[in-house]
Amino acid sequence: MKKRLFRLLPVLLALLSLCACKEKETTTENELTKVTLNEVAHSIFYAPQYVAIENGYFKEEGIDLTLVTGFGADKVMTALVADEAQIGFMGSEASVYVYLEGSKDYAVNFAQLTQRAGNFLVSRKPMDDFKWDDIKGKTVLAGRAGGMPQMVFEYVLKKNNIDPQKDLTMVQNIDFGLTAGAFMGGQGDMTIEFEPHATSLELQGEGYVVASLGVDSGYVPYTAYCAKKSYLNENPEIIQSFTNAIQKGLFYVNSHSSEEIAAVIAPQFPEIDEKNIAIIVERYKSQDTWKTDTVFTEDSFNLLCDILQSAGQLEGNVPYEDIITTDFSEKAK
Repeated sequence: MKKRLFRLLPVLLALLSLCACKEKETTTENELTKVTLNEVAHSIFYAPQYVAIENGYFKEEGIDLTLVTGFGADKVMTALVADEAQIGFMGSEASVYVYLEGSKDYAVNFAQLTQRAGNFLVSRKPMDDFKWDDIKGKTVLAGRAGGMPQMVFEYVLKKNNIDPQKDLTMVQNIDFGLTAGAFMGGQGDMTIEFEPHATSLELQGEGYVVASLGVDSGYVPYTAYCAKKSYLNENPEIIQSFTNAIQKGLFYVNSHSSEEIAAVIAPQFPEIDEKNIAIIVERYKSQDTWKTDTVFTEDSFNLLCDILQSAGQLEGNVPYEDIITTDFSEKAK
């Protein structure tokens, strides 16, 4: 009997060890803080964010992340204000609008992700030697008035001495994310598209990328993370952990090849072949789309305000220190 127990002892110890590990895993999972992130669009443009998700950086930082796509900055901000999400990811113009409306619990931007526009001008016909003057007289599906895609487009036009109101026709009544379908349906001579829609139109022979707004507009604080002032003040440790995870994602994309990045984020885009994901990643990577850190500088904010003023969406000044904080980004560097 003693011999039998002695033989079973290693098995019993192994089972006890396995149970202990399972209990530890369960405890760890239960200790994760649930956070809902509402993103403006689900685009390869935001590759560092998806790297952070797929590589487990949020879990490493103690966050159980739920990702929701809002399809437009206005909808993301609505979800944030209604407490349907704790963190919003969108163009920072939305936080400026809420601040100017006089809200006491306005959105504060705490981390910037992209430093160039992520959309492209797609033509119905190939234009190998495209010049911005070629857009004159054309009808362009340009995005919602007051949104970053449309405002950066106007900013580029004005830089090239083109009057957005007189020199072309801009269609601005098509919902975000539906412009590619409308273009395929025959609307417009040109359209402004994010990825993967721009490349998808090319692959289907329905359009041709002729210009990058990211290249032609220069460095622009295009998309950033924000939270309501109350949530940020009450949960600084969560905001710091979130920022740490995003910073890890930025480190990864800035130190790995487009093919390696594509392999990591492929589960986020099951409808796109991994080779095509790599092509799109390289398109963004080659134009220096992603920041190396998440610090939202005052110079960048001033440029954003200039773009808003140029588009007629902002009168007067908005204090940088009111709706931007770099405390979390500085610690995450």
